[in-house]
Amino acid sequence: MNKRLFIFGLDAAPPELLFKKFRKRLRNFDKILSKSVYGEMRSCDPPITIPAWMVMMSGREPGELGLYGFRHRKGFSYVDIKIPTSRDIKVDKVWDYLGRHNLKSFVMGIPPTYPPYPINGWMISGFLAPDDKSNYTYPLTLKYEIKKIVDEYIFDVPFRSEDREWVLNNIFKMTDVHRKVVNYMMQRKKWDLFIYMEIGLDRVQHAFWKYMDERHNRYTYHDKFSNAILEYYILLDEILGDIIHNAPDSDILIVSDHGAKKMDGAFAVNDWLIEKGYLKAKGDVKPGSKIEDVDIDWSDTLAWGWGGYYARIFLNIKDREENGVIEPEEVPNIISRLRSDILSIRGPNGEKWRNLVYTPSELYKVVNGNPPDLLVYFDDLNWRSAGTFGYDDYYLPENDTGPDDAVHDYNGVFIWYSSKFRESNKVDIRIYDILPTILKYFDIEPPSDLRGSVIGDVLR
Repeated sequence: MNKRLFIFGLDAAPPELLFKKFRKRLRNFDKILSKSVYGEMRSCDPPITIPAWMVMMSGREPGELGLYGFRHRKGFSYVDIKIPTSRDIKVDKVWDYLGRHNLKSFVMGIPPTYPPYPINGWMISGFLAPDDKSNYTYPLTLKYEIKKIVDEYIFDVPFRSEDREWVLNNIFKMTDVHRKVVNYMMQRKKWDLFIYMEIGLDRVQHAFWKYMDERHNRYTYHDKFSNAILEYYILLDEILGDIIHNAPDSDILIVSDHGAKKMDGAFAVNDWLIEKGYLKAKGDVKPGSKIEDVDIDWSDTLAWGWGGYYARIFLNIKDREENGVIEPEEVPNIISRLRSDILSIRGPNGEKWRNLVYTPSELYKVVNGNPPDLLVYFDDLNWRSAGTFGYDDYYLPENDTGPDDAVHDYNGVFIWYSSKFRESNKVDIRIYDILPTILKYFDIEPPSDLRGSVIGDVLR
């Protein structure tokens, strides 16, 4: 019998929820965990959906991919950004390797895969596709096949909304749409590898973590919202039951791109840079102002930052930026000063923070694209970065761009289930180990320059 593998991607699934807190409420996950190789999976740096899924699918570092997050600096502009697309990915992905061995892949939801492109199989673009009126599938005929299954294909739900009832209803609605498409396609297409990544888990955790977690500094009990995350995991458990039923001859890989945890607050990085003299703004700045709305004195500015689950800090370098002031030979000194100042930042009550500061070359062997000059994790990612300006205090109790209760964490989950396993075996892995293991499973020799290793326990 030919080998088949179903990958069930759970965006942002943290080990503590799936392996511990919710496990006994999840019949199918509990069953699989009792006969699997499983453990925690260390994500890439930064542990963000983009680049993490593409890191996993290609086995390449973010630096080699030139992917550092959802937004990318456009050239060396101070304010212009671009959103990454599939055209930005220049390396082979797992479906490319399999395709060259005449193995068919069904790829659904992995970002960035818009616009879709020819593969040996089928592709449904991830959540960066604009809407279902776009050409979001390969082949295009697949789009019309989907239309026969669901009225509207839903890619994502804007979760930073005050209308939590609307958010919750639409996350469940979106996931139900995905479930119908998956069940239909996995039974009617002749595939060797089926990848289904569900973004809804990330969205429900960001929107409802404070209602679930009593340790959250904004914990709020709500009759409905306090069970929203658990109810969503129960829905995922039902989907896993569908997969087990519809693909009984397939191995199943359940994996998340990174983890999640409560958000303690947001640190106003640009206001801090102003206070420290790295950034100069002219006149009064209205609270919540974006950088493009602030009159920055670029002739007297050394650095500025972006918001997000981690901070990206850019230097204003002469002959690189339009109004650059830092002589290239002074860059190491400025970075050293910034690093020292960032590492000394403490919490709102003077508590010690574990801040992490990296240059791209410290994290990656190859650095492509337009990376930040510094990648900064505030307090071990417990505090996100606020890129907007004009606050009285650096320490914001909530996200500056809309409601968000959770931040990302380094470790996601990894579960490889096979009917041949008779017991569970716990191993901890890295995100880079996924691709070589999949290739080896299909008897394809992994490239020698991949950073990861084959997970031997899976192939025993």
